[in-house]
Amino acid sequence: MKNYQKPNPEVWTGRSSEKELYLHEKINCIDLTKDPLETVKDKSFAVLGYVCDEGVKRNQGRIGAVEGPQAIRKMMASLSNHFSSDVQLLDVGNMTCIDQDLEETQQDTSDSIALLLQHAIFPIVLGGGHDLAYAHYNGIKKQFPNKTIGIINLDAHFDLRKVEGKGNSGTPFFQIAQENKDFNYLCLGIQKESNNRELFEVATNYKVDYLLNTEFTSQNKQKVAQTVANFINTVDLVYLTIDIDGFSSAYAPGVSAPSPFGFSIDIAMETIQQICKSNKLISADLVELNPTYDIDNCTARLAARIAYYMMTWL
Repeated sequence: MKNYQKPNPEVWTGRSSEKELYLHEKINCIDLTKDPLETVKDKSFAVLGYVCDEGVKRNQGRIGAVEGPQAIRKMMASLSNHFSSDVQLLDVGNMTCIDQDLEETQQDTSDSIALLLQHAIFPIVLGGGHDLAYAHYNGIKKQFPNKTIGIINLDAHFDLRKVEGKGNSGTPFFQIAQENKDFNYLCLGIQKESNNRELFEVATNYKVDYLLNTEFTSQNKQKVAQTVANFINTVDLVYLTIDIDGFSSAYAPGVSAPSPFGFSIDIAMETIQQICKSNKLISADLVELNPTYDIDNCTARLAARIAYYMMTWL
């Protein structure tokens, strides 16, 4: 894997203790090309970085998401460790994009995700652009070829643009739909203003389930919960992808495409909890964090807390 970059332990720093009181003291850095992967008694999680915003660039977005994985790691490092000794937390490094070869980066990412799943390790992949989703789905499919995989996307955008030339951060779910007869996709937080009529037509043609940002609210949480439950009941496994730019820019200014009318933290967290408790969630990612535009690391802190929250409920 020429795109692979081993983890940097220096990212994981913070207060010191003798009792592993902080995540930076608990995490183990593993070189996927050398170190053996082992699962532990309870649960194993692996942080994998997708250090790539070539897809964002191709999609004419503002670049900077390439710095997202390290920014999230830094904010995770100082979080308090409330996990038991039976929970294993790994940093397995990054996938980088060399010579603008997005497709090769996606292939290496897919292989790495499949390897983690093969060892019963839950991947938490940090982006990077949302083109990660194409790689992520294929990694799950490689390991579970006979399972029905459902995609739940918390996002302002469908990312169902038709591929014109090469794939990008706006095309991953269209690519998945094109290559898989069994396409199961639920998108929460869709904004009409950010998706043109053709994208809604593509969503209809592929029978995509979705809730608009005006529906994905705490005031409407019963309908949200029922929509999520109905979708989960139709699939064997769930892949959760969270586009940070789906949140209101009041919470997440440091993203590729800020959303002043995005969803709130409370409904997102309730939904994530529900998905985690379904016992079908197999893998997850966080994408489109752009530290260049962040304010006091608040967006990176949000992403770090979401990752922590998922591990807690899993």
